[in-house]
Amino acid sequence: MSTTPTRRPDAHVRFGVFFQGVNHHTVWSDAESGSQIDPASFERVIRTAERGLFDAFFLGEGLRLRESHGHLHDLDVVGRPDALTELAALAAITSRIGLVATQNATYNDPADLARRLGSLDVLSGGRAAWNIVTTDNAWTGENFRRGGYLDHADRYVRAEEFVRAAQAIWDSWSEEERAFTRVQRSGTTVNIEVTPTVPRSPQGHPVLFQAGDSPDGRTFAARNAEVIFSAHGSDLTDALEFATDVRARTVAAGRPVDDVKIFPGTFIVLAETDAAAEDKYEWLKRAQVTGATALSLLGHVWGRDLSHLDPDGPVPSIADVVDKEFDGTRGAGLKSGSRRPLAQEWRERAEAENLSIRELVIAQERRRGFIGSPASVAEQLIEFVRSGAVDGFNISPWIVPDGLEDIVELLVPALQDRGAYRTAYTGTTLREHLGLRPPQTRRELELAEAAG
Repeated sequence: MSTTPTRRPDAHVRFGVFFQGVNHHTVWSDAESGSQIDPASFERVIRTAERGLFDAFFLGEGLRLRESHGHLHDLDVVGRPDALTELAALAAITSRIGLVATQNATYNDPADLARRLGSLDVLSGGRAAWNIVTTDNAWTGENFRRGGYLDHADRYVRAEEFVRAAQAIWDSWSEEERAFTRVQRSGTTVNIEVTPTVPRSPQGHPVLFQAGDSPDGRTFAARNAEVIFSAHGSDLTDALEFATDVRARTVAAGRPVDDVKIFPGTFIVLAETDAAAEDKYEWLKRAQVTGATALSLLGHVWGRDLSHLDPDGPVPSIADVVDKEFDGTRGAGLKSGSRRPLAQEWRERAEAENLSIRELVIAQERRRGFIGSPASVAEQLIEFVRSGAVDGFNISPWIVPDGLEDIVELLVPALQDRGAYRTAYTGTTLREHLGLRPPQTRRELELAEAAG
């Protein structure tokens, strides 16, 4: 079976919205920026997304607030609601859009989390999903008095045993007998014996998302996930290579080649013309990296507090670098390993291009996403989907809570005019929106019953 992406001339673009919380790409300083922890902001974003016929509202979650040199990082969100609690509230004010909760397989318990996810799935009429993440840094583990808890190499061992246990719990309900069977699972990291309490929803199981990009993460997704949330959605060649790799791993895991949908995160900047959009993007880059943000990011790389420096001044000497390993205090996206090689690379670039601290940090930001008029962005998105590189996009708004308005009002109609976006929801469950098959374990059980 070929795993090379093939053209899909009639494929539709699908959208999700990623309400990520912690980040510096959301513009905090703009007068129109709102709170990222006020319930009204969540409500505004999800109502706009559902009006735009999005597949899902994807909520990020962290188990510890980010820090900078031992203090709360106050250039970021300080306080985050529990994802499942927040999504349960949002389920009550929506009727179609999917509800994706990021939940950690390292520090949760399978029986408890399966019950809470299953409850959200039933209460929402089959719209729940679980974005499976793992954590192995001791800094996060301190909140649970467990330190690192797992070796890095074991994080996906735990995740896979956890997922299998949750699936067994969701499969324990018998529609014919209207009863549960007791579930027992024994493994290296998971040992449970439980009688479940929540029946299945109309979609069977919560949909499984996964966002790891390492070889182990991709293999885990190919074996277990139904949607992979990737970072490969800006360059078409890169996206095609990623899709080929994931689909090869999916087939190797014994699944149909299209069993895992690919939804990269993306960033969209719209204006009346392509030139105006580029100007807006240049403004946006500087708005995202304020002077304080630039000093904080450089200080993270240098391993010391640099807030006393002038952000429009020169980059400090390499001699000022505290050469210790990066820790988890600013999130997994901000590098790992030794600081000095990265600091050396940044310093050399600043010298070669005569960049100030702020200019350097802005220059280090990778161009990502889609910038242009609604018509030109629509054409680009259609090419990504119809080339087979992706199945949809998970949009991170650059401002909250109104960052989806121009996408819903301008981009969605441009896609609809091209026959590349739904004009109404045709299903009621998230699994239907995404065009997914029944849950993998349900298919396996049906095959076993047919053979037996």
